[in-house]
Amino acid sequence: MIQDVVIKQLITHPDERGFFRETIRVSDDFFKEGFGQCSHALIYQGVVKAWHIHQVQVDWWYVVSGVLKIALHDSRKDSPTFQKTMELLMGDEQPSAVLRIPPGVAHGYKCIKGPAHILYVMSHTYDPQDEGRIPHNDPAIGYDWLKGPKIT
Repeated sequence: MIQDVVIKQLITHPDERGFFRETIRVSDDFFKEGFGQCSHALIYQGVVKAWHIHQVQVDWWYVVSGVLKIALHDSRKDSPTFQKTMELLMGDEQPSAVLRIPPGVAHGYKCIKGPAHILYVMSHTYDPQDEGRIPHNDPAIGYDWLKGPKIT
């Protein structure tokens, strides 16, 4: 786990009509930075979007459908998890959750079951000055976006 990354497990209320699932409340501890913008993206199977990084903005991600393999890499030199990388799956057949990504943590995803829909809630409106990019194959991170699951 990377310091300050939060995975909020969600509660689903199913019935014969479908289900209801609350994702974020303004009173959530992990939402203290507040709302700036909400965006929706559609990602086709096999697509990789990586790496993005922010200096100020906090992101909260919720995968509505499909499955994303998400990778996070801590680039904050003052963090106890500096240079650690973690990955997780979000979406269909995964535990329902919202992911909080703090500033300074590089993030990306690969759509492994698509198409996938993701909602991004951001603490600020889009600012190109805060939107950093790192090459998907950056050797300093050393993450292989094309690797498959472990063979057991």
